[in-house]
Amino acid sequence: MMRDSGRLDRLSDDALLAAIALGEQVAAAVFVRRFQRRVYGMALTVTTDPGLAEDVAQSAFERVWRHAASYDARRASVSTWVLTITRNLAIDAIRVRRPQPIDPAVVGDIVPTDVLGPADAAVNADDLRRLRVELDALPVEQRRAVLLATIGGRTTTEIGAIEGIPASTAKTRLRIGLRRLRAAMATGAER
Repeated sequence: MMRDSGRLDRLSDDALLAAIALGEQVAAAVFVRRFQRRVYGMALTVTTDPGLAEDVAQSAFERVWRHAASYDARRASVSTWVLTITRNLAIDAIRVRRPQPIDPAVVGDIVPTDVLGPADAAVNADDLRRLRVELDALPVEQRRAVLLATIGGRTTTEIGAIEGIPASTAKTRLRIGLRRLRAAMATGAER
C-alpha cells in the first residue's frame, strides 16, 4: 500500500485525477493530501467560517471524485478546476446561510428610548421612519449592501461573496447607496 502511495505521489495532477476516475482509492488519498490546504484555504477565504470551510472542502473533494472522469485538461488545469469547484460550493454555502437584512424599525427598538427625553425620542422615531422610507426607495442591490454593511457589520469583500459579485461592485453599491441615503436624509432634515 505504501509503495503504491509513493508511486502515485510522483504522478502529475492530471494522471492522479485519471487514477481517481478509475476508482483508485489510494490515488484519492494522495489527491487529498496534495490539494487539502489549497481547497480548505479557498473555502475559508470565501466563507470566513472555519467549520463551514471544512464542510465545503469535503464537499469539493466528493464532487471531484464523482466528476473525475469528466475533467477536461483542455479547459483548465486540475488545480484551477478543483479550486473553481471549491469556490462555487463556498458561494452556494454562503447563499444558503445568507443573513437577512434587519428592518430599520427593529433597529429603532434596540435604541434605548428610556435614556432620551420625550422630545428626543419623538425626533428619533421620526428619523427612523424617514430612514425606512429612504431605504425602501433605494434599488434592492444598494439597500442590501447598505444593510449588510451597517447592520450586519459585513465588509465589502464579504458582501461581494454573499451576493456573488466582485468586491469592487459591492463597494460601489454601498458607496452609492450611502450617498443617496445621506442626501435624502439631509434634504428631509431641512424641510
